[in-house]
Amino acid sequence: MTTIKLTEYSHGAGCGCKISPQILEGILRTNLELPDFPNLVVGNSTKDDAAVVDLGNGEGIISTTDFFMPIVDDPFDFGRIAATNAISDIYAMGGQPLMAIAILGWPVNTLSPEIAAQVVDGGRQACADAGIPLAGGHSIDAPEPIFGLAVTGRIPLAQLKRNDQARAGSKLFLTKPLGVGILTTAQKKKLLKDEHAHIARDAMCTLNKIGNDLSLLDSVSAITDVTGFGLLGHLLEICEGSQVKAIIDMNKLPLLPHVEEYRLQDCIPGGTFRNYDSYGAKAAPITDDQKHILCDPQTSGGLLVAVDPDDEESFHRVVNQVGLSLECIGELSEQDGGHLVTVI
Repeated sequence: MTTIKLTEYSHGAGCGCKISPQILEGILRTNLELPDFPNLVVGNSTKDDAAVVDLGNGEGIISTTDFFMPIVDDPFDFGRIAATNAISDIYAMGGQPLMAIAILGWPVNTLSPEIAAQVVDGGRQACADAGIPLAGGHSIDAPEPIFGLAVTGRIPLAQLKRNDQARAGSKLFLTKPLGVGILTTAQKKKLLKDEHAHIARDAMCTLNKIGNDLSLLDSVSAITDVTGFGLLGHLLEICEGSQVKAIIDMNKLPLLPHVEEYRLQDCIPGGTFRNYDSYGAKAAPITDDQKHILCDPQTSGGLLVAVDPDDEESFHRVVNQVGLSLECIGELSEQDGGHLVTVI
């Protein structure tokens, strides 16, 4: 029996498929005269993780969508990862997911419907783990396999965590290690050892539920999830939106096991340097070795959290309750007209 390897049927992988920030800005730019929507609390303007609409009763509805091509070969795991990644946007706003609908593109003349069914089952499992139904969806015949979700969530507006509200003086924390792009590129290059195959998969299948817990803390001024634009790209979005600058300590960045081993074997995703080319001028110059980590496209990555140091203890208490022990990776300060991010 021939084993199907889903990654051989796609030109990209996971969030590394994202259109670069520079190109995306051009796509979203418009000269249309459009009406104002005063109940739209969060939209395109701040490059946040999801849209939020004010219901007028102190509650907000969160809406997001995310989908991509296979980043692993196993169909069930692909479905789990894609769904976990999509649900993460709700948690990144501090919200609670309510339900999801599936987005499926499938090359029906190349890959069997039975394989697609396993992908959808993986999505169902991730939704069940998040406590929500996969309530429906839409499918098309496509040249490459694509899967993801559109997810709806809720948030008390007083607890909403945006990416443009970070305060100068805040410390930065990251809830998952980096390096998913490097490990999955090693898999695509057939260099990944069998005993290392679970590392990226397990990280990508871990839900960012902690975001909902952190919404209760006033000391948390901003949250975003780190995905296809890499840590540096998503940190720059926080800095631009919040009018702050950041210093990142390279030695404090958490890495998944064996990332350095595969980085030295040149398992660098194409998206890494596309990312840097799109936004690198906004940061102080960095080495190629630093780019490999800071611009590595993450799929279902962790939450980047800005925390006021005056009540850092409450933050650590919440993350410790879910088994996390996090070290500060950097700090924010007032902008001074220079680079938005400096790496030390």
